[in-house]
Amino acid sequence: MTINPQVINNLIMVVAAWGAAFLVALWLSLIIWTYRDIRSRARDPLIRILAAIIVALLFLPGIVVYLILRPQHTLEDEYQHTLEEEALLQSIEDVPLCPGCGRRTKENWIVCPSCNTRLKKACHQCSRLMELSWNLCPFCGTPAPGMRKENQTMDDVTRPTPIDDDSGLEELEQQES
Repeated sequence: MTINPQVINNLIMVVAAWGAAFLVALWLSLIIWTYRDIRSRARDPLIRILAAIIVALLFLPGIVVYLILRPQHTLEDEYQHTLEEEALLQSIEDVPLCPGCGRRTKENWIVCPSCNTRLKKACHQCSRLMELSWNLCPFCGTPAPGMRKENQTMDDVTRPTPIDDDSGLEELEQQES
């Protein structure tokens, strides 16, 4: 059985054409993949174009060079990492510390249990906790004892504060009439 050289020649041409088409498709797909990958890793348009040109000119060695030189993290990864760092820093800053010993305290503590440093004071009217530096209760508006009361006469200052129940209101009304 003899094989016709023309058939072998045609078969080699078809295989070579398929191989060349595959290499061209691979080359184009690597260029496109490189551009998309570098776009997610770098903002600079010059770097994006240079990465695609390296792969276009050097083909398989170019993709190896690109994989060695490309940034390790994507822009999205870096953004998420920055958000995590900011959240951690915020949580560290929100933890109240004792000014005396530097240990962690809780928001509702009046005195540090470690060093007995006074942390907060109670309002004399509503008994809610206030910062030591506050001269006015933010919850009920009562000034701290010994603080100056603005726009009041001496009689207003020396008069006892009304009680929240109805009997205190009746006494106040009788004093005014």
